[in-house]
Amino acid sequence: MAGGERIFVQAIRRYCADHGIAVDVRAGGWLIAMRRDDKRRFAFGYDIGLNSAIAHRLANDKSATSEVLALAGVPCIPHHLFLNPKLGEKVVGTAWREAMLDLLRDNPQGVVVKPNEGTSGRSVFKVTRAAELDHAIAEVFSMSTGLVISPYVAIEDEVRVVLLGDVPLVVYSKQRGTDWRHNLDAGAKPVLLADGEVRTACVKLASDAATAIGITFASIDVVQVDGAWRVLEINSGVMMEALGKLYPQLVQAAYDAALDRVFGGN
Repeated sequence: MAGGERIFVQAIRRYCADHGIAVDVRAGGWLIAMRRDDKRRFAFGYDIGLNSAIAHRLANDKSATSEVLALAGVPCIPHHLFLNPKLGEKVVGTAWREAMLDLLRDNPQGVVVKPNEGTSGRSVFKVTRAAELDHAIAEVFSMSTGLVISPYVAIEDEVRVVLLGDVPLVVYSKQRGTDWRHNLDAGAKPVLLADGEVRTACVKLASDAATAIGITFASIDVVQVDGAWRVLEINSGVMMEALGKLYPQLVQAAYDAALDRVFGGN
């Protein structure tokens, strides 16, 4: 096994070795082919192929996720979509910047600007002034075809729920460090949640969100704002790298359960 390999790749290698499945890791671990008898399955990025194409696309699109959740009556943080003006005036229109400024004016506490797709808190900006907004727009549009703007809210707690169907495989809170974000890449630490009211509420909300977009295997982030829980985002690719360094057996068991379903087990 190559040193420095992602925990996701290591987990798939272990599962395949234990179940007589041939595994071929390509593209630096970002494409994995698995074969048992005449059944071939693939993992790509952090996606092991359990989700439908439309569920995968909805989850990877922050704006679409918030729209679908709102339609289903699932409490969530709104994400307003803006397309890159480089796509052309016929696609984007001319009033996009004024619409952004309207959102900033409507949210005097500030807004959050980030790519419409993507994970790990990269290129995420808290904005309170027009100059900061212009900087954030330039940065995000330099690497993305779309951005989303959401109201900045004081997050009291953030919890990630890893679901397989209606079964919560992993539930943990993200304890923030010095950064205002709760991203694990930004220094937050994962802490497993014990059974209780908070865990029950978070699992219920995550399950409602998964049902709303029709997703099977996902990690769902829920946040507590003013004492109420809301969905922040849904991730179709289930990444547990930081958690795996602290709880390797738990993470292996979660991936094992998902791969059992991939290969037709219980």
